[in-house]
Amino acid sequence: MPGHAAETSPRLKARIAGVFYLITIVTGIFGEVFVRGRLIVYGDAAATATNILAHQTLLRLGFALDLIPVYIVVTVLFYDLFKPVNRSLSLLAAFFSLAGCAIGALNSLFQLAPLLVLRGEQYLSIFNAGQQQALALMFLELRAQGFDICLVFFGFYCILIGYLIFRSTFLPKILGVLMAIAGLGYLINSFATFLSPAFAIHLIPYVLAPGLLGEGSLTVWLLAVGVNVQRWKEQESAA
Repeated sequence: MPGHAAETSPRLKARIAGVFYLITIVTGIFGEVFVRGRLIVYGDAAATATNILAHQTLLRLGFALDLIPVYIVVTVLFYDLFKPVNRSLSLLAAFFSLAGCAIGALNSLFQLAPLLVLRGEQYLSIFNAGQQQALALMFLELRAQGFDICLVFFGFYCILIGYLIFRSTFLPKILGVLMAIAGLGYLINSFATFLSPAFAIHLIPYVLAPGLLGEGSLTVWLLAVGVNVQRWKEQESAA
């Protein structure tokens, strides 16, 4: 029984990672499209404030989803899966991912802050309604900037994971190429946002498509196939 469990372990870990990766993608899309996409009207503080006060539960749900450490599970499993390829790079990749997750958790406070500002607590009475609305929108814009900082770390993570996949013998090399392209796109998008926000807006479609293709392809493969256990064991023995 222990030998059988060890034999199926790499494939099981890969499929568990695929499940948690899928959860990450679904919750990320939900947060961007159905929470922030529905509530935030960039450039219109009054409309944004109205949406937030009318859908407070939705805003809190988005905040709660951002705090669930789903991707940490993926990070730990990927570290274990790719140790046979290169332990040092696998550890470095895990560091980038965990750092990004930590920054993302702290950054989520900027999503909850507008609700605290707009609820009109007594200590905020020094601000009039217009000022409170402006502060709320400012916090949301800071949250967007913080998310771009997270993408810097995640971009490096995707590139490293892509390289590890490419060098592995137990996953298709094309998945590694797609992940590396996705990571490069995230880096380009983040630094373009920092340096030229107006130009970065035009890059979004060209960055989003490779990202979804790379991460989506890897997720589907992990769920449907997992890893080649025999080749994983051979690479582990060689390491």
